[in-house]
Amino acid sequence: MVRPVRFLSVIAASLAIWMVMLSFNTAVVEAQGYDNRPSTENSLGLQVKSAILIDADTGQVLFQVNKDEPLPPASMTKLMTEYIVLEEIKDGRLKWDQIISVSPEAADTEPSESQIYLAEGDQHSVRDLYIAMAVGSANDATRALATEIAGTEQAFVDKMNETAKNLDLKSAVFTSATGFEPNTVISVSDVAKLSQIILKEHPEFLEFSSMQEYKFRPRDTAPMVNFNYMLGANKNKSGLAFLAYEGVDGMKTGFIEEAGYNFTGTVKRGDIRFISVVMDTATKNSRFQETAKLYNYAFSTFEKKTVLPPKSVVETIQSVKVKKGAKKSVNVVTDKDITFMVKKGVEPKVELIGSQVKSEDELVAPIPAGTAVGTVTYKYTDAELNITTEYTVNLVTTDEVAKAGWFKLMFRAIGEFFSGLFNGIINMF
Repeated sequence: MVRPVRFLSVIAASLAIWMVMLSFNTAVVEAQGYDNRPSTENSLGLQVKSAILIDADTGQVLFQVNKDEPLPPASMTKLMTEYIVLEEIKDGRLKWDQIISVSPEAADTEPSESQIYLAEGDQHSVRDLYIAMAVGSANDATRALATEIAGTEQAFVDKMNETAKNLDLKSAVFTSATGFEPNTVISVSDVAKLSQIILKEHPEFLEFSSMQEYKFRPRDTAPMVNFNYMLGANKNKSGLAFLAYEGVDGMKTGFIEEAGYNFTGTVKRGDIRFISVVMDTATKNSRFQETAKLYNYAFSTFEKKTVLPPKSVVETIQSVKVKKGAKKSVNVVTDKDITFMVKKGVEPKVELIGSQVKSEDELVAPIPAGTAVGTVTYKYTDAELNITTEYTVNLVTTDEVAKAGWFKLMFRAIGEFFSGLFNGIINMF
């Protein structure tokens, strides 16, 4: 007969061995990659399924891995929700200090989801809910905003997909406001494009994405801490000092089992800002480590170079014809500069690849100075880095063109009539 004490000792020893083996296996899975997902081969050795690095000003793609494949973004989906909320505020349909009563749909968030634990009928400002979404990735706060805007989450999802279509995000298919469902998909290319639009149209977004922490309620025992461990001060909150990266001030993390660990980031040093996206990385920390590789590559490889200053004359289109003007034509120049990110120390190869100018019938005087009358497109190519970028700028008039008086127009018409008649006679012989 086995003594009870000895039997319990055997059980305890077996349990201890099992816990050690579980810890070891977890470490192995962490080292090998979440679910052992294969990474896509690339020149930087990034352990990712897909990735992209762009210049935030121009959208110029500086590095990419599998950039067009739609993949589940997880909570990076909230970038679209955040954009729509900012648009609603800009258009006056929402206000930052507006108080929202939490809907039953928002309060019914599953326990397994990231949340701030809102109850039905709780009242919070748009600003507080937005911070909970941006900093704490709270799904219930996200749904509270979505249902306030559209009535239901599904109606808000319809708005998300309509907005994606308007922004020309071709790969995007949204099925929730939060990204908790795996059927939402989007490519890193379109995530980067959406991020660029957010930063250009709503720079106030960085006020929220750069927050290290935020105490949502006075009674909360601790503040929510931003999941973006690349933010500088997060090294003091997470204990992960090695992940902090100088200049990072956004944007959004994401994780569900089907998606792996994702991160959309942005970093600024001096007058240069980059946007990056990595999808399906191995672990919580590796999404930041792979992003750091992209940033190290960007800052060590590229510099800004203006290849065409503003108000430049394009040799092939120095002027355009004007109808009914005091002058028959007006000079044109580019409305702004063309600046590319180029490899340091290399003179960029840039060529004019296209132009489009309005017809004389479309340019009827009077025409103010600075009127856009066409476009020119330039292409920058770096064969070594496999980078090709196109950039289009407007052609604008340098001077005002006043409308000609009736007397001048009459004599011009007579002159054109006899000129046409004379040419017609000449062509008969």
